Amino acid sequence: ARISRSHAATHPRPPTGKPINPINCDPLFIYSPSIPIPHCFLFLLPSPNPEQASATMAPIGVGSTLPDGQLAWFDESEQMQQVSIHSLAAGKKVILFGVPGAFTPTCSNQHVPGFITQAEELKAKGVDEILLVSVNDPFVMKAWAKTYPDNKHVKFLADGAAAYTKALGLELDLSEKGLGLRSRRFALLADDLKVTVANVEEGGQFTISGAEEILKAL
Repeated sequence: ARISRSHAATHPRPPTGKPINPINCDPLFIYSPSIPIPHCFLFLLPSPNPEQASATMAPIGVGSTLPDGQLAWFDESEQMQQVSIHSLAAGKKVILFGVPGAFTPTCSNQHVPGFITQAEELKAKGVDEILLVSVNDPFVMKAWAKTYPDNKHVKFLADGAAAYTKALGLELDLSEKGLGLRSRRFALLADDLKVTVANVEEGGQFTISGAEEILKAL
């Protein structure tokens, strides 16, 4: 622990007249606890635990509960809304899928189009909401959504600061590619907030997180 106190010079000798016995603790010194010092205040401040500070959330998996979080979304009237995941998913069967970034090739040409073209099939199998989350600002997500004029069911949700992605334990550091902190590619199926399918990709692969894989699981 780190110890902070008022400077010893400002305090008088104890009433007993005994000399003060300092314990050397450069650059501060602390009075021996055996001698009462009525006007001296010590504050114990916990030091950060390096292991704890660097720890990350374990990736969400089957049986987990979807964490709540506020994400930005432009509605059908092009008004930006702050929506919570729980408000969209509680009591419903939902697909929550994430991509490394808007307008990136695999995301734009394969991952997102799959959920858009198969949305009706997914809905027919009981899916109430299809939610796309990406670590991009809401204006980028709005522009990206407009490139899919046939989309009627996929909501493009912005997790600009990656707060929700971190809550899922699915963040991905793409700094070497100039993208900063992003999301792993994934697709979750949740029933009343409980995750029943968790398809999380390794690296930049696109093998198990597409609409086809979720359809097979329904």
